[in-house]
Amino acid sequence: MSAASDPAIHTTLDALLATRRHCHELPLFSRPVRSSRQMGQQNSRLRGRGVDFDQVRAYLPGDDIRNIDWRVTARSQKVHTKVFNEERERPVFLIGEQSARLFFGSQRCFKSVLAAETCALIAWTALAHHDRVGGMVFGGAECHEVRPRRDRKALLKLLQLLVQANQTLAPEQHDPQEPGAESLNLALRHSREIIRPGSILYIICDHAAIDGLNQSLLVPLAGHNDVILLPVFDPLDAELPRFGPLDFVQAGRHLTLDTRQDTVRTDYANQFNAQRQAWLRLARRLRCSLLPLDTRYPAHEQLRDTLSGHPRPAAQ
Repeated sequence: MSAASDPAIHTTLDALLATRRHCHELPLFSRPVRSSRQMGQQNSRLRGRGVDFDQVRAYLPGDDIRNIDWRVTARSQKVHTKVFNEERERPVFLIGEQSARLFFGSQRCFKSVLAAETCALIAWTALAHHDRVGGMVFGGAECHEVRPRRDRKALLKLLQLLVQANQTLAPEQHDPQEPGAESLNLALRHSREIIRPGSILYIICDHAAIDGLNQSLLVPLAGHNDVILLPVFDPLDAELPRFGPLDFVQAGRHLTLDTRQDTVRTDYANQFNAQRQAWLRLARRLRCSLLPLDTRYPAHEQLRDTLSGHPRPAAQ
């Protein structure tokens, strides 16, 4: 099977459409989560006074006088008030990465495929809850967005962007950005012009993005929205196997690591652990949810288990 047709290496529109069958398993929007200072999950606050009109009924002590229906009151000679349903519709916005650094995996699938599956799954779940859904797909120096809408056309456009970006990833590809630049920062700057306050914002990106992330870009977004961080990693990101010398080549650069050396393996593991601790500190700072994604397991199983309070063991 060629790399172009291997579902573990490149995703397809059919594969992203198929994630719809799992959306009923995830309580992502019936109870949006927001972490407390102790990182516990709790219901998100509703923003604003609902605007969905329900009915007119007789005024009762304690009712808001601003809701009095003066026309009905004048006609009936009895005070009546308007009743509104709580407005629970909240736009859902996804920021999903499809860059060269995600084109890697040693387990069930590449990180880029898992990221695309996660975006599709959340988008389908949002639409199933009658929420507006939109998103942004970024990789390298490019960002492509879909404005939040409550229809399948917006969702399908988002899926097509994911597939197009995913299909262009290749082994010899490298990001055409300045060395040390973090592509997630570009996406966050651009998203500020699109995301409406009161949205649920899901950020699906590479685990290593935390190293170059400008965290000040997230502070205002977290202040007006519910943010969920979903860094994607592979077990080989966390620990090198004791295999012997390994050669790495990218963009003309060559590196050899002797994995038999304990110092090499320890330094490598410490780098991943430092990133993991940085994600935890960021989640505490923003008081938001952190749901790391592991290439060993399907997206719907990880989200379901984490939200039910039974997360899978992290890579050691």
